[in-house]
Amino acid sequence: MAKAGGRIILHIDMNAFYCSVHEAEDPEAYKDKPTAVAGSVELRKGIVVTSSYAARRRGVKTGMTVRQALRQCPELVLIRPDFDLYRKYSRGFMDIARQYTPLVEATSIDECYLDITGSGAFGEPLAIAETIQRRIRTEWQLPCSIGVAPNKLLAKMASDMRKPNGLTVLRIRDVPRLLWNKPCEALFGIGGKTAAKLRKLNIRTIGELAAADEELLIRYFGVYGSWMKNAAHGIDHSPVQPVRGRNKSIGHTTTLPSDVRERAEAHRVLLNLADQTARRMRRQKLMASTVQITVRRPDMSTITRSETLESPTETTADIYAAACRLFDRHWPEGEPARLLGVTLQNLTPREETAVQLDLFSYREQPRKEALTRAMDQLRDKYGEDAVLTAGMLGDDPSALIRNKRIRGTSLQMDEHLLYSEE
Repeated sequence: MAKAGGRIILHIDMNAFYCSVHEAEDPEAYKDKPTAVAGSVELRKGIVVTSSYAARRRGVKTGMTVRQALRQCPELVLIRPDFDLYRKYSRGFMDIARQYTPLVEATSIDECYLDITGSGAFGEPLAIAETIQRRIRTEWQLPCSIGVAPNKLLAKMASDMRKPNGLTVLRIRDVPRLLWNKPCEALFGIGGKTAAKLRKLNIRTIGELAAADEELLIRYFGVYGSWMKNAAHGIDHSPVQPVRGRNKSIGHTTTLPSDVRERAEAHRVLLNLADQTARRMRRQKLMASTVQITVRRPDMSTITRSETLESPTETTADIYAAACRLFDRHWPEGEPARLLGVTLQNLTPREETAVQLDLFSYREQPRKEALTRAMDQLRDKYGEDAVLTAGMLGDDPSALIRNKRIRGTSLQMDEHLLYSEE
């Protein structure tokens, strides 16, 4: 598989993970049926988070509204998310992976990399991959695709080539034959906007990117340009990192059961998101210097905008105020929003952070901090709904993110898992 001194990397990608978990839990209800995990199932206004392969064959896609999905597939079985259950199964398949190497990097709730370069005692690389895939299937009744490659980039690309239940080897020498005729956006790490900029330079395929002048790429894209040229040749030196350092950011997004057009309604959603991101940050004894919002339109196009604060903060009020300012500044009145998110960035340990006190309110600062601590203690003891403001009440998913069992997508690692779906 790898030449002497080379690495051997696996990428495990669970197939239609959420739907597969429900099928594993209750095969009689869900096996081989078109299913979809969606929020606000009763309202029929929720968004499809993921769908089973049977549903995909009938035209059901992630991001559709439940109503659209039911039009495509009237027999679609709708399932409410259960993130506690997903975490249980995620820990299960990753525990299997860790039995073959300590070098396991979880990148989301349903994906991980393994460096098995030093795992020869368990057999040849393909045999290890086959064993892991078989054990996940037999012990957890879950399908997965595995990519085998000399680096993380190619392992990820390989796992995407055959779904479900694929096992694909991708070597650097295979890159020209298998990848160079594909469009640039097919290369993991290159998004639609970057691909559009590359097309303006007459670079449309991965092969053309591999042949492009590196100085030209650096001129237009900076060091990312150099990375793209290497990636087009299948070169990637990034290590598998089993131990995660301190969070670089903490955030939540929520997909809304119906499009939000009114600023007041968007502000209420942002309040719930700011509340929970601030709570998670304080648990880690961190403070944030930057607030970012994410807004997605019904056509799935997305913007992110950020603001650096005058002074680091840990309070919901400061975060909420910044999020509202960003939304009001960058989102036209009346334009529909399908998804909203709040992310805290530039995080620093609280005990190491110098906070600039306002000249006119510094006497209030200790009182505000004491109130925040008291509210956190009440919620730690009695649950996230123990202390709420009137503005947090509602029936959209942003009001449910305090419930770990059913809350929606988190932008960052929480309990060492990042919630995402393929």
